Amino acid sequence: MKQFFLYILPLLLVSTSCREDELVVPTEYDIIGDERPGDEIRGFYLVNEGNMGSNKCTLDFYDYYTGLYSRNFYAERNPNVIKELGDVGNDIGIYGSKLYVVVNCSHKVEVLDARSGIRLGQVDIPNCRYVRFHRGKAYVSSYVGPVLIDPNAPKGAVYEVDTLSLSVTRKVSVGYQPEEMEIVDDYMYVANSGGYRAPNYDNTVSVIQMVDFKQVQQIPVGINLHRLKKDKYNKLWVTSRGDYQYRPSRLYVMQKKPGFNQMIVTDTIPVACSNMAFYGDKMFFYATEWNNYTASNTITYGVIDVRSKEIISDRFIKDGTDKDITIPYGIAIHPVTGDIFVTDAKNYVSSGTLYCFSQDGYKKWSVRTGDIPAHITFLNK
Repeated sequence: MKQFFLYILPLLLVSTSCREDELVVPTEYDIIGDERPGDEIRGFYLVNEGNMGSNKCTLDFYDYYTGLYSRNFYAERNPNVIKELGDVGNDIGIYGSKLYVVVNCSHKVEVLDARSGIRLGQVDIPNCRYVRFHRGKAYVSSYVGPVLIDPNAPKGAVYEVDTLSLSVTRKVSVGYQPEEMEIVDDYMYVANSGGYRAPNYDNTVSVIQMVDFKQVQQIPVGINLHRLKKDKYNKLWVTSRGDYQYRPSRLYVMQKKPGFNQMIVTDTIPVACSNMAFYGDKMFFYATEWNNYTASNTITYGVIDVRSKEIISDRFIKDGTDKDITIPYGIAIHPVTGDIFVTDAKNYVSSGTLYCFSQDGYKKWSVRTGDIPAHITFLNK
């Protein structure tokens, strides 16, 4: 339990000697005070994307046992890694004893010890996007081609990574510019965006049969897909970003029906949705919907009953502090307490803010983060 903090002093002592040409920025600490010593959840990691091209992806950690928030600790834990985490942290996840950080524009997945934050290695995957886990493997979606708007951009792929050897074992082609994935009953579902090929967006969810790792179907859903998450009933919730002008963002539901072996689209919910998180029978979501015509964002929040698929509230922040959030950019829910976390990217080039709200929608605390705070994963004790 104490291992995480035992690394701090030694690394502070060596940080100035490991690099002769680059200063290691020390970790910063804030006392939050929301302590839960001995709880099932030890803490959570937050990856800050950093503005593209700035090489400012950073990692924060909140420890419920001590009430300390650690900001930008990767460099201090890993003083010999010259370029640190890299350029644009796009996703994060824990599987077993390892922490996986998908670093999009650095074309790699950084693999760390989940307890100490010490780097174990990396997996090179071009233009990687999101990570999921299944039966001893990590699966990473990839745009495959360079980071470039291109009407002739190639189809994307999903890479299978062995979590012991950290080597790529299999690869399957999917649609254009694939984003989030989920696995249900030994089938993987992948949201294809086609974002590089705008205005000719992709509109499909790829279906991969996990046994032989082949794409067996592409299901038309909506244009420019992004989020794809499953609820506790194994229904899939899929977001469309629209075309940012005439076709609005929408939320779709996919599920199996009697007589159908595969998922089908059963519902279209007429709301914009940028990201979502589940707790019990509720789905909490926000939307930051950009419109090219007005050159502005429309920001909304809401709660959906996952059983009835009905919108039961147009807000989940009840005390008015949503007005303090400039650009909601990430959402997560504590799996035990139901506390709701919302990140604020602010102006995209300076420090953001992480907000913690109680389950009933009242602010508990907030803390300064790195640039563009985005993705959270919880660490068990």
